Amino acid sequence: MNKTRPKHLDLRQIRFPLPAIVSGLHRISGALLVLSIPFILYALEGSLSAADRFEAFKACIGHPVVKLGLLVVLWGLLHHACAGTRFLLMDIHKGVDLPTARFSAKLVMVVSLVLTVVIGVVAW
Repeated sequence: MNKTRPKHLDLRQIRFPLPAIVSGLHRISGALLVLSIPFILYALEGSLSAADRFEAFKACIGHPVVKLGLLVVLWGLLHHACAGTRFLLMDIHKGVDLPTARFSAKLVMVVSLVLTVVIGVVAW
């Protein structure tokens, strides 16, 4: 018997369903939020300690690359909150059937992206 099956999985060739993508992004956004905590606390402490450090903070967040990074962290926060709400509802057996799970995954993606754009435009 000649088996031609691959010996390893190439994750770039696998087409994941949207609920799996939302689940993976939930984990990634959680890690992003945890990794951003020290930087955000440092910036907050510095901006509250003295007026000159607050001016330096304002100049730093005025840079487009920093704004883009803050926008990514904002997306991480909003996606994590939306997906977390979805998972909490699924834990109490609401929306676990396949059509509802697919719809709620689409809803999480749309709501988190729309909220990121709206808050980003207002804050930019």
